[in-house]
Amino acid sequence: MDYTPSYLKLSLQELQQRAAEAKKRLASCYICPWDCHVNRPQGELGHCQSPANSVISSYHAHFGEEPQLVGRFGSGTIFFTHCNLDCFFCQNWEISHGGEGREVTAETLAGIMLALQEMKCHNINLVTPTPHAAAILETIPLAVEQGLEIPFVYNSGGYESLETLKLLEGIIDIYMPDFKYWEAETARRCSGPPDYPECTREALKEMQRQVGDLKTDDRGIAYRGLLVRHLVLPGNLAGTREVVRFLAKEISPRCAVNIMGQYYPAYKAHMYTPLDHPLKNEEYREAKKIAARAGLQLLK
Repeated sequence: MDYTPSYLKLSLQELQQRAAEAKKRLASCYICPWDCHVNRPQGELGHCQSPANSVISSYHAHFGEEPQLVGRFGSGTIFFTHCNLDCFFCQNWEISHGGEGREVTAETLAGIMLALQEMKCHNINLVTPTPHAAAILETIPLAVEQGLEIPFVYNSGGYESLETLKLLEGIIDIYMPDFKYWEAETARRCSGPPDYPECTREALKEMQRQVGDLKTDDRGIAYRGLLVRHLVLPGNLAGTREVVRFLAKEISPRCAVNIMGQYYPAYKAHMYTPLDHPLKNEEYREAKKIAARAGLQLLK
């Protein structure tokens, strides 16, 4: 089944207007809920430490993502540098906290997207795109003019501004946010923002409104919809039961969710109990049972 990505249904003028609006917001940045109000085009850096242009660490056809994204030819993954969360157990901390990467222009980023399409990747998977949303929106019209025609995956930590998500409406076909924590104090201690649970709940509702439940073609490859990732943490710090209940009752009873069991104590996690040891097998199995009993669409 052939699917036309949503952004191809928008005029070039509309795409350019969205990009212009996002760029205006950088002058007193409120791209994400931190609302730093720094002037990024003038070189000021906010919480995420991102400049106005995008910064990328790497890009390639990725075969380690969910099967619904990978298919035969892989997910065309672009790893953006910097993050608007401060997770002290981040497994990619060299990129998210260390700033490992290179700054690129919109023209260069468009070329990367087209190169991934040329490799027959099934989608453009934007990893940690939140600080770079304006730069990504600036890139899309350039890539469309040169023939980009595969869906975008917005692969984020879940800490999103509703205003920015509305700029992305009709452009992003697949949202893949994390829902990391249910409790505000846990979010503050582990990742920085105490309003993470509240903001993420509202963001997921908006994403679901825009794209609905996850849909796949006759090859099993996703082309539209919401896919939520939830990393199970030792000692039930993530609040898995409450997260799952919310997804089933307030997002969709058929919400696609990946209950992830690969936690290990990376970066600074050795300093904090109980995150100073790997997840126990029984903790992961119990989390999967909770999600299955809720009737959610479990992936992987």
